Amino acid sequence: MAFDDTILDRLYDTIASRKGGDPEKSYTAKLFARGRNKIAQKLGEEAVETVVAALGETPDHVVGESADLLYHLMVLWADCGVTPAQVWGELAERQGISGVDEKKSRKK
Repeated sequence: MAFDDTILDRLYDTIASRKGGDPEKSYTAKLFARGRNKIAQKLGEEAVETVVAALGETPDHVVGESADLLYHLMVLWADCGVTPAQVWGELAERQGISGVDEKKSRKK
């Protein structure tokens, strides 16, 4: 499969379009209806599943769990009013800066 660098932006747009949708017809709408605490809980579960897969499963399993993790992260972003462009901008600002220096520069 060819790499598509717009896939995350398109996924986010689809996720955001489900906000306020019918929870009986859309898992994403159901997550939004259940609220931010549930969305954050699901994100945490997917993060743990990704770590577990990385420590003892096949690369294909890590790929699947990573996709789940990214999806749930984007649901949380949409619920918080955060766009991928904002996150990409933050990453761009950090590019070329040592991780140690970047952490030291963060506001406390």
